[in-house]
Amino acid sequence: MRPIKSNIALALLATVLGLAACTNQMQPAQQALARAEAAVNAAAPDAEKYQPEQLASVQSRLADLKASFDKKDYQTVLTGAPTLEKDASDLAQSAASKKAETVKALETRWSELSDSVSKEMDTVKARVDELGKLRTKRVPKGIDLASAKTNLADANTLWQQAQASHTAGDLGKALDGGKDAKGKLDAAAAAIKLDVSAAPSSGK
Repeated sequence: MRPIKSNIALALLATVLGLAACTNQMQPAQQALARAEAAVNAAAPDAEKYQPEQLASVQSRLADLKASFDKKDYQTVLTGAPTLEKDASDLAQSAASKKAETVKALETRWSELSDSVSKEMDTVKARVDELGKLRTKRVPKGIDLASAKTNLADANTLWQQAQASHTAGDLGKALDGGKDAKGKLDAAAAAIKLDVSAAPSSGK
């Protein structure tokens, strides 16, 4: 009977030691998982827009580690969390770099568009003002001054909105609004038969 009792005692001891080891691993695993999750969340804002596939990958790995933690598989968490934390940190830096490159390119396009719109706005306005001083009978044939004035006013409104968007940091909206303003200016120029083909491009 002694061998049986001895085996039972050893089994109980192993169980106790196993539970103790598991308990000892829980807090470090929880902390490691929290650091990894924080790193993933920090990377998310830029990565979601500029590197969505890489973000999806680290988020999937985070979900797997959380599942392992719930199953009390703390060793898997302790092994995988540090690597995930590093990868998420690298992703944050990579996404930030890509964002900076994109913003720089958009700013270049905005600068070109701004120059184009400003010059065309001045040119069209000067011609509209000039024609507005003429008597109706003296306005050249084929000139639609009313249409030009309407389009010029619309262009001015759109351009102000585009500039406000640029100031707010929404470069995409600013560029879209600027192109709409450029379109209205082109329509105004056409209505008064003004050649603006020599004007700078819209930065497309």
